[in-house]
Amino acid sequence: MHVSSDTVQSEMKHLFAPEGEAALIATMALRPLLAFDFDGTLAPIVARPDDARVSQAVARRLDRLAATLPLAIISGRKVADVRTRLAFEPRYIIGNHGAEDPSVAVPVDRSRTFDALRERLREHAIELEAAGVGVEDKQQSFALHYRLSRDREKAYRLITHLLSGLGPEVEMFGGKMVVNVVAAASPDKADALAQLLRRSGARGAVFVGDDFNDEPVFARAQTSWLTVRVGRDDPTSRAMFCLDNFAEVASMLDRMLAVLDDLNAPV
Repeated sequence: MHVSSDTVQSEMKHLFAPEGEAALIATMALRPLLAFDFDGTLAPIVARPDDARVSQAVARRLDRLAATLPLAIISGRKVADVRTRLAFEPRYIIGNHGAEDPSVAVPVDRSRTFDALRERLREHAIELEAAGVGVEDKQQSFALHYRLSRDREKAYRLITHLLSGLGPEVEMFGGKMVVNVVAAASPDKADALAQLLRRSGARGAVFVGDDFNDEPVFARAQTSWLTVRVGRDDPTSRAMFCLDNFAEVASMLDRMLAVLDDLNAPV
């Protein structure tokens, strides 16, 4: 389900370079679905995940885009958690790395997949707390955060030790000071984006993300997709283009709005 980074691509070009500008204009002309990760993409990475919010300035830009094009948030967080942090209303919100889709009439509940993990984490709760590891049970996935640990290497070793031997029904992958656990049978973000494209009827897609759980989208992008990674911290990323940092996200949204204005201008 999740993509390894075994194949190293050449250095990503910046989205605002001529090649990126041309790709953005061509993709926006398709009236695409716009899809964004949340943490590190629309909201800055913060020490405490509960403090993350989309700024009013970014929310205003997203609200303008959502008035014209189908717009989605595809996050590792729960849908209910994301919704309270946006200050605007996207058409779609997908949570739990692609596993949680509120529009599915009878969703597959894989929470029992994590029963063994829940028991193991309960047994070691004191040890985890002492190591500065925060455990987030999102029912359809788990996140073990260690950004606030005084000894991150020790905390990471403890996490990987406790997650070892859980069996093939779960998969683990890292992130920015977090280790995620998902059900192996769950959809990932690329599956979620493909489903949203079918549902929306859009002819193309723009996807923007910043972390390992966004790599499935980058790796499986079609010719009508434009993929952008926020940051240059992973030289193995399969994204087509990049931004240098989170501060450039607002400029990217402004550029999208300007391209739309040009496309809608009378000839």
